[in-house]
Amino acid sequence: MLLKSILNQVQKHSGFIYGAARLIKHAGPLVIEVDLEARKGSRPICSKCGLAGSCYDSLASRRFEYVPLWGIAVFFIYAMRRVNCRICGIKVERVPWAVGKNHLTTTYAWFLAHWAKRMSWQDVAVAFNTSWDNVYRSVTMAVEWGLEHRDLSDIVAIGIDEIAWVKKVSDKFLTLVYQIDIGHRRLLWVGRSRTEKTLQDFFDEFGKVRTALLRFVCTDMWAPYLNVIARNAPQALNIMDRFHIVGHMNDAVNDVRVTEVRELKAKGEHAFLTKTRWCLLKRVENLTDKQAVRLKELVAINLKTVRAYLLKEVFQQFWEYKRPTWAGRFLDAWCRRAMRSRINPMKKVAKMLRSHRSLILNWFRTKGQVCLGAVEGLNGKAKLTIKRAYGFKSLGVVKIALYHTLGDLPEPKMTHKFCG
Repeated sequence: MLLKSILNQVQKHSGFIYGAARLIKHAGPLVIEVDLEARKGSRPICSKCGLAGSCYDSLASRRFEYVPLWGIAVFFIYAMRRVNCRICGIKVERVPWAVGKNHLTTTYAWFLAHWAKRMSWQDVAVAFNTSWDNVYRSVTMAVEWGLEHRDLSDIVAIGIDEIAWVKKVSDKFLTLVYQIDIGHRRLLWVGRSRTEKTLQDFFDEFGKVRTALLRFVCTDMWAPYLNVIARNAPQALNIMDRFHIVGHMNDAVNDVRVTEVRELKAKGEHAFLTKTRWCLLKRVENLTDKQAVRLKELVAINLKTVRAYLLKEVFQQFWEYKRPTWAGRFLDAWCRRAMRSRINPMKKVAKMLRSHRSLILNWFRTKGQVCLGAVEGLNGKAKLTIKRAYGFKSLGVVKIALYHTLGDLPEPKMTHKFCG
């Protein structure tokens, strides 16, 4: 089968035909060049207004890079026409295989963008013998098209959280807003910092009509977020994220452990708690055999850290309740027990839980209606995206990467998909 026949099957352009195809054998890699010609009698399209006009003249031939064939670079060769547009004057024509002055065909740009979801951008550039800039521009094109055409209707549940995207910078956090409806989880919005103004910017962009339809909002206990949610979406049920509550528990236990290790060393006593951090923080079912034996030895010793650990483990029962009423009674009893423990970090956690009691109990009112674990799952993918990028320095590039990976953005219908 002729190469022209294949191209007509997978990439036909209205108003244009394929001409001669050549295999170029220079000192470098093999290259295939395919001529493109305007169909006889076709009129060029103005690139500004989109109206057809008469041909004014033709420019020098340009090369447009297409999807590689058998690892061989493919280029379309075409002499762009200038249009004598009755509205815009003399303009370069619009062609269906590329946009503006881009030297990549749109098909090849989407091809690179698809692969950029699976590999790092640098790996994509190396694999297809192109530049990092070409991959970046392709991903940017895909994200801009997807954001412009995505559907934001019928969103009833969102999750809000922050992640750190750079180190050793005062303003190192990003605020991420996700859709967490059952069956549809995606990134909706990215903002710099984690202030009230940041989250307010999201609600301003999201709009009052869409915000009024929200029924559930899942967050941590960060006060600026809670203030903005109460102001913008008072009708929505605000749910405290289980992951963050467990995180506060673990931090408290570890603080007790670190303090007690220091006190034991100061007294010259045996440091029983050295190298026991993960024995105390991991779930029992996730412990290794060695860690399980070590934990059993620790529990037999009357230490503050052990008492804090036992309080943490007892609290796991809280998540097994089916009704908020019974869960609330358990929470109140646990908080009283923690306050009587005389362990300051655990008392701090108890005070925090008491102050957010109603929001925490909302967790039990949403089961089966919201993907409550979705926020942390998406956050994990967001962190992996940033890590795989080897530390983007520009916030704009980070946003593009996050939307591309997590945004579940739509794509245009294409004649042929070159990668699934």
